[in-house]
Amino acid sequence: MSKKLIIAIDGPAGSGKSTTAKLVAQKLNYLYIDTGAMYRAVTLFALRKGLIGQNDKIIELAKQLDIVLDFIDGETKITVNGEDVSKEIRSFEVNSNVSEISAIQSVREILVEKQQKMGKDGGVVMEGRDITTVVFPNADIKIFLTASIDQRAIRRAKEFSEKGTNVPLEKVKENLKSRDYIDSHREASPLTKTPDSKEVDTSDITIEQQVQKILDCVKEKLN
Repeated sequence: MSKKLIIAIDGPAGSGKSTTAKLVAQKLNYLYIDTGAMYRAVTLFALRKGLIGQNDKIIELAKQLDIVLDFIDGETKITVNGEDVSKEIRSFEVNSNVSEISAIQSVREILVEKQQKMGKDGGVVMEGRDITTVVFPNADIKIFLTASIDQRAIRRAKEFSEKGTNVPLEKVKENLKSRDYIDSHREASPLTKTPDSKEVDTSDITIEQQVQKILDCVKEKLN
């Protein structure tokens, strides 16, 4: 494959972005970048330092964090200032606060600059909330994944359970609804589907089918 594409995937929490993007990257031998993990990292350290609600201090914190993403054996490893926080950033507490942190415009600007450097040479599958609109508005392929709120809640509750944390389904559902509202109504880079993005509803299709739909877009683009 001669041309290295930039594949941008957006969508709400629980829509299947991470799983799908990882598999697409593996199939194409591309770099996979989970931008949400970067916002989670800032959130984790803001929680540790008791800075939630103190936006100016969170912005300064974001500037000081050395965030490194690696994709090893099908899993995202994220280190911050040399510390592996891959598991901690997936906690329910981080989940409950990450949309608030992500809404801070200066934090987004700091992380978007890092993301653009990571993917500028192509050969990348990047997923998040503003990849098709802000990070790479001229991406070769734009995908918007979505799914019903019930299906997304079931998936997210299962993820928590697999990590040893049992969160009631209704609590997960309410958390997702709150995140959806914040993500789509924030002033800074709101979650939105661009007119040139291909929408894929993952409610009733398999992971394999989701991946194939994106690979079909790649094949079409390269032909």
